[in-house]
Amino acid sequence: MVTATKDSGGDFLAKKSGATKARHKKLPLSKVLIIEDEERDLNRLIATLNLMFSYELEIKTAATLSAALDAAIGGKPDLIFLDDVLKPSDNADDTIPYLRHAGYDGPIVVISSRATRKRKAQLANAGATDIIHKDDVDSVRMSEALMRVFPSLGEEDSNGED
Repeated sequence: MVTATKDSGGDFLAKKSGATKARHKKLPLSKVLIIEDEERDLNRLIATLNLMFSYELEIKTAATLSAALDAAIGGKPDLIFLDDVLKPSDNADDTIPYLRHAGYDGPIVVISSRATRKRKAQLANAGATDIIHKDDVDSVRMSEALMRVFPSLGEEDSNGED
């Protein structure tokens, strides 16, 4: 016969979720700009961020390079998520320098459907802070990316508590 223990799997998940939410609240992040031209991918990213941050982020969107530059200059986002390919002919390699020239100096996370090692190196050379494969847009992968973008958040004690 198995005896019940004080801590269950549900308790563990609740603690882990609470720790993750507490860590996210420490992020130097209140404004996010998403540059994405596909509505389905845009909605998926917004939903993931809203789930992770309990709808506490100000999320602006842009579907073109022109709109992205206006939003970056006017909105001063803390973080930009950038689609690797913007139709009809823009890509992250070209867009990142425009964003930097417009005065945005914060982190840029590129969301790419072709996130091979070679492509990741190209994007990093262009100035991307991190690269996530488009299929990996979920709360776990996004949390990992945010920890890479904001490394001071990963500093916890050995118990996983702050």
